[in-house]
Amino acid sequence: MNNLRSSLYFTVVRFASASSNKQSCKLLVLGGGTGGCTIAAKFRPKLGKNKIVVVEPNDKHYYQPMFTLVGGGIKPMEETNRLESSVLPEGVIWIKDTVANIDPESSVVMTKLGTEISYDYLVVALGIELQYNKIKGLEEALSIPDSGVCSNYSPKYVQRTYDTLSKIREGNAVFTFPNTPVKCAGAPLKACLISEDFIRKTGKRDKIRFYYRTSLPVIFSVKHYATKLHEVCSKRNVDVALKQELVEVDYLNREAFFKDVERPLDIRAIPYTMLHVTPPMGPPAVMQSHPDLVDHSGFLRVNKSTLKHDYFPNIYGIGDCTNLPTSKTAAAVAAQSNVLYKNLSSDIKGSNAVKYKYDGYTSCPLVTGVGTCIMAEFDYNLQPLETFPIDQSKEHFSMYWMKKNLMPFLYWNFMLRGFWSGPKLVRKMLHLGLSP
Repeated sequence: MNNLRSSLYFTVVRFASASSNKQSCKLLVLGGGTGGCTIAAKFRPKLGKNKIVVVEPNDKHYYQPMFTLVGGGIKPMEETNRLESSVLPEGVIWIKDTVANIDPESSVVMTKLGTEISYDYLVVALGIELQYNKIKGLEEALSIPDSGVCSNYSPKYVQRTYDTLSKIREGNAVFTFPNTPVKCAGAPLKACLISEDFIRKTGKRDKIRFYYRTSLPVIFSVKHYATKLHEVCSKRNVDVALKQELVEVDYLNREAFFKDVERPLDIRAIPYTMLHVTPPMGPPAVMQSHPDLVDHSGFLRVNKSTLKHDYFPNIYGIGDCTNLPTSKTAAAVAAQSNVLYKNLSSDIKGSNAVKYKYDGYTSCPLVTGVGTCIMAEFDYNLQPLETFPIDQSKEHFSMYWMKKNLMPFLYWNFMLRGFWSGPKLVRKMLHLGLSP
């Protein structure tokens, strides 16, 4: 009954939006993903009904952190998504359209279908775009059902990972990390280790060689966890090579070509039976509507502490589309959402109160197989900021259970409703108020 009521409500809103070429609102949120939904939910009780507009073109909302588990056969695909209408709060106007232009000087946004939206305050939560086309031959390989090429990063391809993993009998399984920023930087290695665990438990490990190729100079950015990850890979005979960027896929000959990041002319091929590709990623092109909106790399430029835009005082940013120097994860969005909410609320009140500051907290549950997980938590300085009074650099079943069961529950039932802003309070309680 609740789903029916929600669907009817948003149908009316979409019709009303489409019938007018102009909208105005107190708060405009661009993007209905993790950051956008969370911010809309936090501000809905504060601003009231029909004061918030969310622009989002998609009917489905995905819990993307679960994709790695789907690719490893641990979770079913149907648990990863819900209707967008069911995760946006009632009383928020949803314009089902794509952002076409942002004019920060006039405080106006244009959509692809021609709706002009004026706003008092803007939150940009447009995420990051997958760029499969940046690797020669990759899109063609992904269009062939039995090419052996797969990717956990898109709902279009994630099921292929498990299908490919189930069919492989011998040869090479190759996993990649691109030479760009990515969402959830631990996910490529997780895909490798979960797959290795699956193959080992099905008795085929002695016939399959595992390769992990990353363009980064380290296996993981935080040394506290990188050391343990190297140990895990060495123990499980995963061939790890750094500063190696995938540049071409030849699915006909089943070869993946990698160039050395420091020596671009040094290109080597690795034959594969299974190739899991993490695609290059980049900021949405629409954010370059105005040159002062973004930094040199095209990401929204915001103050790393307050999340307010560097130049436009009525604009804030959250999540993957920003230039915040931390890993792009749902956990980071949770922590950012509380800082953004408090600072923007202060702006709306016209208060000159001291701004709340984001410390760069992010988390990456590094699942290493069924039943094992390293729970990485850290800040801007790449220092551990762990919630639990145990050594989280070690593999724990409890951390795996949290990743598999607790985190999805928190996401759907608390975070997207505006009630979860990360584990900061839990961390203080478990550490008796002391620094973790």
